[in-house]
Amino acid sequence: MFLVGLTGGIASGKSTVSSTLRDLGCPIIDADVVARQVVQPNSPAYRRIVLHFGPEILLPDGEIDRQKLAQIVFSSVEKRRILNSITHPEIHKAMLKRILFYFFRGYRYIVLDVPLLFETRRLARFLNHTVVVYWDSLSQEEAQQRIAAQMPLNEKRGLANHVIENSGSREDTHRQVLKLHTKLEDSMEFLVVRGLVIAVAVGLGGLLLYTMKLLIS
Repeated sequence: MFLVGLTGGIASGKSTVSSTLRDLGCPIIDADVVARQVVQPNSPAYRRIVLHFGPEILLPDGEIDRQKLAQIVFSSVEKRRILNSITHPEIHKAMLKRILFYFFRGYRYIVLDVPLLFETRRLARFLNHTVVVYWDSLSQEEAQQRIAAQMPLNEKRGLANHVIENSGSREDTHRQVLKLHTKLEDSMEFLVVRGLVIAVAVGLGGLLLYTMKLLIS
């Protein structure tokens, strides 16, 4: 099994590509979904966020008002840094658990759907492939503040291994995704990863057996 990172800009159509890959049988780990789950009421991240940003960011039912929190952090680099330092470690731990789950189920590759894949850079080094969904159509007023927190889409294109051009028809996008999926499914990279895991497991097993023999003798 190997890891594929999927990213794109605001309103690029990344969710459409992600849904298509899911329909093709690919396991998708959506960082946005995980991010919502790790800040559920009474979780460690939830308590730290309320401590730093105050109870005024909460909805009447106790859930975090994501829109209000977004307005706060996208207007301040320092506040955004604080929020990221709270949520990112929890998100990465939760994603790792899911990766291991899919690994043991024998999938050839897993897609990590991460909006800020190249901006955070922490996950990028673990990925075998990166895919950018490209569609240059930002709505100005709402997106303007957030663009400062995101890498320009053209720059992301240069960093990615694969680009899905989403400016044409839905059928054209689907064809591109299907072609990418076929290429990844046919790749033998998963054998390298599984070979390494087996080698480590055998090595650890041999070491354990040797240690037991020493203890018994």
